[in-house]
Amino acid sequence: MNGITFKYLILTLLFNILSANKVKDGNFTPIVMWHGMGDSCCFSFSLGAVKQKLEELLPGVHVVSLRIGTSEVNDVENGYFLHPDKQINMACNLIQADPLLSDGFNAIGFSQGAQFLRGLLQRCPKAHIKNLISLGGQHQGVYGLPNCGSLSHSICDYIRRLLNHAAYLEWVQKALVQATYWHDPLHEQEYKNYSTFLSDINNEITINTEYVQRLQTLDNFVLVKFDNDTIVEPRETEWFGFYKPGQSSVIQNLKESPIYTEDRLGLRKLDEDSKLHFLGVIGNHLQFEWGWFQENILDSYLKN
Repeated sequence: MNGITFKYLILTLLFNILSANKVKDGNFTPIVMWHGMGDSCCFSFSLGAVKQKLEELLPGVHVVSLRIGTSEVNDVENGYFLHPDKQINMACNLIQADPLLSDGFNAIGFSQGAQFLRGLLQRCPKAHIKNLISLGGQHQGVYGLPNCGSLSHSICDYIRRLLNHAAYLEWVQKALVQATYWHDPLHEQEYKNYSTFLSDINNEITINTEYVQRLQTLDNFVLVKFDNDTIVEPRETEWFGFYKPGQSSVIQNLKESPIYTEDRLGLRKLDEDSKLHFLGVIGNHLQFEWGWFQENILDSYLKN
């Protein structure tokens, strides 16, 4: 064997080793994230930092933090003023345009982004979600808005008053995102009839069998509740719980509600198949340590 042939063999071997390591590093399911109210896809102090951390812990993983709009500022604005139906359509188009997501992905929803990701799964045929992670999502809606994210106090107060008195007016439903998942237990039938987003994706009036079927495609649906949450009212909505109809003090957990007993979304089936998981974490809204996240979320659901 001459020197040139030997050198060629060595270079070929090194190339194969490096290529194998590259495949191994990148052999993780892609991740799609959707931010919450008052946030954006890419702020360095929020989801931008989360994206960077995931890329460090899962070398080679493809992470997409959904930007709903033409800029980060527009993304924040749309979190308040662009109807979830339109946001989900935009997200569906983004998913469809990314070839690296065509074989499926894991999804992490932060606050209202969690119910929007669930809506994406239920409505978008191209959204092949494997593990859906809901961090503080409001899956049975909210009845209270004590904190409005990045908005000024005066605007926040206006939104709060508007929701308390006029959430189900058509123009309010069209104009304000938070109205679409406002769930007034004192006017339960009004909520079911006039909510233009949440009552639909929760199959409150009629049962959309496609919604049920698409939820059944999940490997796991993980609901994380923040035990000291002062932002979401009631915090039990993060586990699909809510107030019993007709009052606003006694909580009805998921398994006591028609959405489970009648299996209107297929959640009971997911539970029976050990695909529905309830995790609690000490802390206020979206406050968690990376050690907890890595042990309970990343190691269990994202390393695949």
